[in-house]
Amino acid sequence: MISYRPFFETLYRKGITEYHLIYKFGFSANTIHRIKKGQPMTTKTLDALCAALDCEVSDILRYEKDE
Repeated sequence: MISYRPFFETLYRKGITEYHLIYKFGFSANTIHRIKKGQPMTTKTLDALCAALDCEVSDILRYEKDE
């Protein structure tokens, strides 16, 4: 299962709010909503998040084995 927990940890560490992602970086509220719900995102969105947050893919998501 893909976990977006690192995404929220990265936002906190960098002091960036979801509001900033939407209004400063131009991400849609739907994109943030999908991440919160653990829904899939495109690699294009992942690339844009990495560029905006100046981070690696592993700072956005990680794979966790289902138990």
